[in-house]
Amino acid sequence: MTILCVRFQLPPMHEAALPGLLGLLEDFTPVVEALPPDGALADLRGAERYFGRDAVELASVIRVRALALYGVDCAIGAGPGPMLARMALRDARPGVTCVVPGEPEGIAGFLAERPVSALPGVGAATARTLCEYGLDTLGLVAAAPLSTLQRLIGARAGRELWERASGIDRDRVVPNAVSRSLVTERPFERDELDPDRHRRALLSAAEELGARLRAVEKVCRTLTLTVRYADRSSTTRSRTLKEPTAHSAALTKATYGMYEALGLQRARVRALALRAEGLTPADQASHQLTFDPVDEKVRRIEEVADRARAKFGPRAVMPGTLAA
Repeated sequence: MTILCVRFQLPPMHEAALPGLLGLLEDFTPVVEALPPDGALADLRGAERYFGRDAVELASVIRVRALALYGVDCAIGAGPGPMLARMALRDARPGVTCVVPGEPEGIAGFLAERPVSALPGVGAATARTLCEYGLDTLGLVAAAPLSTLQRLIGARAGRELWERASGIDRDRVVPNAVSRSLVTERPFERDELDPDRHRRALLSAAEELGARLRAVEKVCRTLTLTVRYADRSSTTRSRTLKEPTAHSAALTKATYGMYEALGLQRARVRALALRAEGLTPADQASHQLTFDPVDEKVRRIEEVADRARAKFGPRAVMPGTLAA
């Protein structure tokens, strides 16, 4: 086993704890890929040789350290590749590492009876098409002629599906900095019904994200909104922005759009979280110029406000709604 897929059992609205937990994994290997909001992939090939332990033994050490240092348990899947480790994680539970054998026979046995929808990258439409032709398990997909799969779902998709169903895992763990995503959270003191309070919390979160992005000279491509309810259920929505930005007004508009699309009616909201993803350097991002003087004015005010906050603190300048 060389790849671990780890899901930390974070308490609700504690996504911001992920950077520290990623640092724990980086004590074992520099090849760590964050999977926000609560997971990561770790390539332990070098660590196995260095520590003289296999990936399952190292997984036990990681679990103990996460509990001792952060009070967080974790579920871990282990496999010879990232895809298989992700699939193993679905069967894992805290305290027990689910392992996919490294031998071809063991991989085939692990995949054979699983539904096609269990394969990463297979959506509902593809799974429905395959099931209509009786290919409802990965074992049947692997045994089907490649040409049949390519006629059903396309040449490239068919080949990728056949390879994955056969246990051929071409994915790689791509190291990424924790700054590839930023998250901010707004819990309520009590379950909140008032939509106006929801919107003020979202405005505050978007303003904070924008300021943090500008401080590190980054822009984000995608926003993800998570709404957690009184019954501990949650709803998550993502929106890809028209252009990468750190402009607070654009982030707020996108955030409000996602919130309105949920159509909440007297929902008892316990907390809100907003995550900026797909971060890239601001100097490499393009910006569509406009003839709107208001937009230019707002951006200049934003620059002045950032300088004021840097000198006098984060509450030196804020929207009037939040100041009230």
